[in-house]
Amino acid sequence: MQLQLTSPLDMHLHLRQEGMLQNVAPLSSKSFNGALIMPNTLPPITTKEMLLAYKKEILEATKEDNFTPYMTLFFNSSYDYDFLKSLKNEIVAIKLYPAGITTNSEGGVAAFDIEQLRPTLEAMSKLDIPLCIHGESNGFVMDREAEFIPIYKQLATAFPKLKIIMEHITTAASAKAVLEHKNLYATITLHHLYITLDDLAGGMLQPHLFCKPIAKRPEDREALLNLALNAHPKVMFGSDSAPHPKSAKEAPGCAAGVFTAPIALQALTELFEKHNKLENLQAFVSDNAQKIYKIFPPKKEVVLVKKEYTVPSSYGDVVPFLANQTLHWSIQ
Repeated sequence: MQLQLTSPLDMHLHLRQEGMLQNVAPLSSKSFNGALIMPNTLPPITTKEMLLAYKKEILEATKEDNFTPYMTLFFNSSYDYDFLKSLKNEIVAIKLYPAGITTNSEGGVAAFDIEQLRPTLEAMSKLDIPLCIHGESNGFVMDREAEFIPIYKQLATAFPKLKIIMEHITTAASAKAVLEHKNLYATITLHHLYITLDDLAGGMLQPHLFCKPIAKRPEDREALLNLALNAHPKVMFGSDSAPHPKSAKEAPGCAAGVFTAPIALQALTELFEKHNKLENLQAFVSDNAQKIYKIFPPKKEVVLVKKEYTVPSSYGDVVPFLANQTLHWSIQ
């Protein structure tokens, strides 16, 4: 048995920098046709020069494969229309982080004052540049995503022509909210379709499952599965694959991030087969994203075969999701 996917896309990917990038980027380009690259590097990507240099570094690391890095800028309320227009052909979206909410986000937005954000968001609306948001508050960890939903709704109402992507949603409330505004869309990760908080902390603590936003309750996972398995046109796959060295994960102050890039397609195929929804996987991992972002990736066929595959214990010094476990699908 085999399954052919055309131009699979990962619409939320962290590649980091330098040696880490050299290690992990080829693991994405091997199986994916392209990915939306997150800009929370050190320092964050905020200028055209930084953007082009980072893109060049990614293309060099992935030169053996047919792979398109779809670039993003780190949101700054000082961006004006002329600056964004000059970058229109170089970026696919702009990523907004609440200040200090996740890895390398200290320079993010400290307060969501609509009037302060208006000039940049109106420029993005006019130029048809989507806004991607890591939507969490600074509240109690299990409530952070839910507490951010009113901000999503406020932004969607104030800027009706602005396409807003709710990144890596994890709750039933977010799954409901994305359907309530025409200009809201969402990405869903592999690991949030697989795990709940119980997998992370219900027994012995599993640091390689710790991420932000943190995994939630079983009913939240069910709501995400309902959207993903049916490939609802407002959602798409975004791995939020976030590599950290083993020393940063298995340590006090454990770094947030789950590394799923090299096994994402295999694990998604197994999940969709389990739920008798294989016919919807193509839309979830490619077609929906192409429509939402208006991108046209070069054609790339990826064939998965029904063959057991044991996930490696590590890739360099990075431990992957499902390490040492056996999947029933492999990339040909």
